[in-house]
Amino acid sequence: MKIVAIIPTYNEAENIEKLLSALLALPLDLETLVVDDASPDGTAEKVQALQADFPGRVHLLRRGGKEGLRSAYLAGFRWAFARPQVEAIVQMDADLSHDPQALPRMAARLPDADLVIGSRYVSGGGVDVRWPRWRKWLSAFGNAYARTILGFPMRDVTTGYRLWRRAALESLPLEQIGASGYVFLVEMAYLAWKLGYRVVEEPIYFADRRWGQSKMSLRIQFEAAVRVWQVKWQYRNLSPASRRNG
Repeated sequence: MKIVAIIPTYNEAENIEKLLSALLALPLDLETLVVDDASPDGTAEKVQALQADFPGRVHLLRRGGKEGLRSAYLAGFRWAFARPQVEAIVQMDADLSHDPQALPRMAARLPDADLVIGSRYVSGGGVDVRWPRWRKWLSAFGNAYARTILGFPMRDVTTGYRLWRRAALESLPLEQIGASGYVFLVEMAYLAWKLGYRVVEEPIYFADRRWGQSKMSLRIQFEAAVRVWQVKWQYRNLSPASRRNG
């Protein structure tokens, strides 16, 4: 199964080489696409240096500026959809919080699923033990808030570690997604669930970043709190009968 991991980046020079090397060492038919938003720290140059070591397996999409997570993923999806050999697509962060070693387990579940979610909140999953209590509470609350409002049966709907069957992802009405920050991930999962796709959760341990700075901000958190209600209303009539193909 040909898999492409799409990794949006902005100022991840300290992490990207470690991440790509770990991914490409996995026993999977895997390629990587880094979508870089003109990182001033030299992230793209680090990726280019790795292309010589992994010919045909490390790809780079350089963009002109900081355009956001939604835009980066949509550009990456278009890149993957243009390659007929691609059968599955990974979404993951560049900061090493998503353990590459979990990906083979996620891939093993894909034949019986359309979307495999790397879940922190199922048995066997967890978050960084170094997190203070308030941060653990905030993470759990944000996830429970979205899950309760939208009526999700899944335990972790805000996670950014996902493996999609290509046909399912390609059939989603991605152009309708209005969120620009991390709630974009919630909206994608909600679309898949409302359309009746098979969603399963694989436990992961979510490690805190050790290098670089988090992209989370109060503006992003506020957008997420408001956008969840908009998502519920926007897709209120969506059902499996609304599927395109996939």
